[in-house]
Amino acid sequence: MAGSYLGPEFDDGETQTRLEAAGARYAILPRDQLLERTAHALADGKAVGWFQGRMEFGPRALGNRSILADPRDPQMQKKLNLKVKYRESFRPFAPSVLREHVSEWFDIDVDSPYMLMVAPVHERHRREMTSEEQQLFGIDKLNVPRSSVPAVTHVDYSARVQTVHRETNPLYHDLISRFHRLTGCPVLVNTSFNVRSEPIVCTPEDAFRCFMGSEIDVLAAGSCYLIKDEQDPALRRNYQDEFEPD
Repeated sequence: MAGSYLGPEFDDGETQTRLEAAGARYAILPRDQLLERTAHALADGKAVGWFQGRMEFGPRALGNRSILADPRDPQMQKKLNLKVKYRESFRPFAPSVLREHVSEWFDIDVDSPYMLMVAPVHERHRREMTSEEQQLFGIDKLNVPRSSVPAVTHVDYSARVQTVHRETNPLYHDLISRFHRLTGCPVLVNTSFNVRSEPIVCTPEDAFRCFMGSEIDVLAAGSCYLIKDEQDPALRRNYQDEFEPD
């Protein structure tokens, strides 16, 4: 296996045709501009729908049908859970990390391309709880940041790591590299591109519906770059009430 990117893909022409039929408003960006604008959106705290290349096969979204975000934001875990995934605020998220930097951020130095291995956050990035924080209980204690990447750090300082390799996903690797240059952090939150009770998006129409039915801020679908505030408000959907809780 050189990666699990074995599912359907859509070229730029087909993606544009399908998005236009769905009523989407978008800009067409060259690869370099797409990466730069997306990296800046992530650094600015935006939730990004990332729809690129062939869909993943298997139990994880691995950077082609993913919702991405900044792991340094202590509010990002709660934001993604409550306003994008529409589920309990405490649900953990996984990190995508550049393979060449994984051992600097996590206690692991092997390939984990399928997001199936768990490792502790490296000690240099951990934040010890104060005595007052130790006295907290339940959700209040859970919400205390435990590292410099709190959105992907579990209560026991562990994380379910995906290593990203230039050889198997050069576009996703380049996006994280741009984010790294902007922020000094070679890690992104990576969660599947869907809301609760819905399968991962497969087609451009799926991606646009999920984008318009949740509080994802930006959608990058192939070379098409969509901003939520520029879309027709009549196309908004309320996914929060559309699906039963898990």
